[in-house]
Amino acid sequence: MKVIGTVGLPGSGKGEAAAVAREEEIPVVTMGDVIREECRERGLDPAEHHGEVATALREEDGPTAIAERSLPLIESELEDADVVLVDGLRSGVELDCFEMAFGDEFVLASIEAPFEVRAERLLDRARDDSDLDREALKAREERELGFGMDEAMDRADVRIENTDTLERFREQVLTLLREGPEALRERNEVTE
Repeated sequence: MKVIGTVGLPGSGKGEAAAVAREEEIPVVTMGDVIREECRERGLDPAEHHGEVATALREEDGPTAIAERSLPLIESELEDADVVLVDGLRSGVELDCFEMAFGDEFVLASIEAPFEVRAERLLDRARDDSDLDREALKAREERELGFGMDEAMDRADVRIENTDTLERFREQVLTLLREGPEALRERNEVTE
């Protein structure tokens, strides 16, 4: 059993890493889905109220609220899978929650890219942020860093720099999923 978490600022490539996992038939638990579901339960549009509800959940139930709501989903997937990817940790306390639940079987990957690269990706994608601009992205980053994302990124077991080609990024994610963080670190040292 192995649980691999991802952390990274918006546009870094977490969604693409999750897509690679799904292609490999590795279950993905997306922490943002927990928030989107809570938005719907509160009668709110997730595209408009995602950040507001994420903040509210943490204020109402503590900083590990979203991680704790994710645990049963992860445990359910582990009944039939050897590896599960957890998409989108936002803080050191969420990392603590997963480390307590899964011990040494939990690995955190920080997916990283410079601001301008991420901004271009998000502007090109214009997902549920159709009015996204660089200032809105900076505000979103500040909100997520306010949750403690920088601490989680600093504590990651492995880093994936997503500044090269999409093919190179996908290769790194596959190495992590198939062979683990040590193999990824070794391959990155060889290619750098």
